[in-house]
Amino acid sequence: MPFAVAIVGRPNVGKSTLFNRLTGRRAALVDRQPGVTRDRREGEGRIGPLTFRLVDTAGLEDAVSGTMAGRMRAQTDEALHEADVLLFVIDARQGVTARDRQFASELRKAETPVILVANKAEARSAMAGVWDAFSLGFGDPVAVSAEHGDGMAALHDALAHHAPADDGEVVDDNGRCLRLAIVGRPNVGKSTLVNRLLGSERVITGPEPGLTRDAIAARWTSCGREIELIDTAGIRRRSRVAERVEKLSVADSFSAIRKAHIVVVMLEALQAFDHQDLAIVDRVEREGRGLVVVINKWDLADDPRPLKHELGLRFAELLPQVRGAPMLTMSAANGKGVAQLMPAVVGVQDRWTRRLTTADLNKWLGVTVERHPRQGEIALHDPGRIATPDLCRLRKQACRAPGLVPALPRQPTATGVRSARHSAQIALQVDPKPLCRHLTSGAIPGSCTLNVRQDDGLAKARRIRQCSPTRHSLLQKRNRAPGIVLPSPSN
Repeated sequence: MPFAVAIVGRPNVGKSTLFNRLTGRRAALVDRQPGVTRDRREGEGRIGPLTFRLVDTAGLEDAVSGTMAGRMRAQTDEALHEADVLLFVIDARQGVTARDRQFASELRKAETPVILVANKAEARSAMAGVWDAFSLGFGDPVAVSAEHGDGMAALHDALAHHAPADDGEVVDDNGRCLRLAIVGRPNVGKSTLVNRLLGSERVITGPEPGLTRDAIAARWTSCGREIELIDTAGIRRRSRVAERVEKLSVADSFSAIRKAHIVVVMLEALQAFDHQDLAIVDRVEREGRGLVVVINKWDLADDPRPLKHELGLRFAELLPQVRGAPMLTMSAANGKGVAQLMPAVVGVQDRWTRRLTTADLNKWLGVTVERHPRQGEIALHDPGRIATPDLCRLRKQACRAPGLVPALPRQPTATGVRSARHSAQIALQVDPKPLCRHLTSGAIPGSCTLNVRQDDGLAKARRIRQCSPTRHSLLQKRNRAPGIVLPSPSN
């Protein structure tokens, strides 16, 4: 088991930048604005052959318990108790400040070894701050530049003295670990659910929306499976996201969706299935992840049974692309209904990883081909519907014939032809006289059928049936003729 190394220091000294440098990827959010990091974030650190468990923390500040700054300080204190070695980071360009001396006196009281790291020491002007760091009493400071990667060899030598003798390579069990991401709008209870599942205050929670900024991962075992639980920042509408830090947080949440196996989308009971909820579920479906929908804050519902029936109907109506996904109701604050989450996640995981046989795949493919015939075999029973998504292109081609006036379809079908290469038939209101002149056909039919092919350079119209105006009206009522029925000319 690798030893744990925690990065501590006052805000905006480069702790998250050093965390990204040691982990080898941009995992933590970095910005010039101080106080970006709020929760403690863990990762695998590596310097040459030396590997260790690295923890990034929020900036050390004096705060009153119960406030947001107090909850952040509690997370940092928890990391201090769990760490085997502390990297105390200061800003070499600013030198040793009063707050650095205050926190240094607090760290000296702990029994954990402390390595003093003077960051941002890439310039000669920063050497004065490096020499000033000797006054803190932690021995020789290690001058590094986390942004440019300078001083990593000296940091390796300092950490090697504290590494246990039986330290080995980190066991990579990402292939066996189930990655479970919890996403949703801000302030719907994602962090509260994570703390409830883990049984500890792993991430900060509170009434303020948008507390979580980083995608925080925590290892956990449930139902006999190793699970990496990922808490993400709330996802708002793109038009409402203005600050750079929030944009980075939303991008981190989307990255967590792409890397997860199963995604739990949390909704609020009294505001479920609004536009942003539908957009998040659709994003999960397009990424191809397993989906579990959770209705949180169920204890606030006055009449739960009718509300659950109504939400079930809305779920089936508004999200037909995820038909069959489980929808659960719970209250993460008091723990009611939380026990049903993991069995549902395991069930979705089993279905998501199920291997299909060739016979089952061929059977499904045969049924799908029957529902969606090939080119030249498509016909609509309802002339007010269209079976292709490329309506604009088809309308342009149909309008090349003089006198053709396409009519808007009443409702596009969701299970129509997906590919624009297939031919299709679209309902058109056509004046038959100029149509027949365009076809160079001498007679004016009482009724005919128009077939429009998208793959042709010019929309082709072909008379399939001629009949009397009386029969034409009967055919319109029956609506059985394949293709498009042209209206009978007025006498």
